[in-house]
Amino acid sequence: MSALLVTGTSTDVGKTIATAALAAAARASGASVAVCKPAQTGEAPGVGGDLAVVQRLVGVGPSGIAATVELARYPEPLAPDTAARRAGMAELTRTQVVGAARQLGRDHDLALVEGAGGLLVRLGADGFTLRDVAVDLGAPVLLVADPALGTLNHCALTVEALRSAGVRCAGIVLGSWPDEPDLAMRCNLDDLPSVTGVDLVGRIPAGVGSLDRARFTAQAPGWFDRAWLASLV
Repeated sequence: MSALLVTGTSTDVGKTIATAALAAAARASGASVAVCKPAQTGEAPGVGGDLAVVQRLVGVGPSGIAATVELARYPEPLAPDTAARRAGMAELTRTQVVGAARQLGRDHDLALVEGAGGLLVRLGADGFTLRDVAVDLGAPVLLVADPALGTLNHCALTVEALRSAGVRCAGIVLGSWPDEPDLAMRCNLDDLPSVTGVDLVGRIPAGVGSLDRARFTAQAPGWFDRAWLASLV
């Protein structure tokens, strides 16, 4: 698998930290890893964004991520197409995103492409979405979800949207698993695979985004199913 797209059930579900953790885990196995964030919103030029978080946690270079690519940045924290129009800036095109992801997939063992918000958020011109990018690449999509009450419906809807377009869901990762999960969260561990037909392949502990690089990269492989992780790289 050369490209894996990462989406969330919504915003603020831990997608960026999960992307960083997966990059660290794949890198620990010796794989060359690249990360692409097609559209960064809510950040001014020169200010850190999602890729800066990934770089801080995993590092860049021989011992870290081989390459990071951001294609567009818009100042307001909105869907990328809306943010672009409001800023009077060029919208991303489907061709741009697909081309960048395809090139990274050729050059590296694993290319992670982190979307914006949920699966059907419009990324740019003509309303294309991360699902469209997955179709063009023939790549699977990893779903990062909130572990709390309500996630069964959100995950089921997302998986159904992927299947309707012929896109495989590579697995579900819980993006912020607390030290003391409540009843719904504990039940969701069994119910998510049953409801969606997709394996639960990882749990990212809450708060790990504040770890230093050494601890984050050392612990990251343990947050994913070992066999699933091996299948990626």
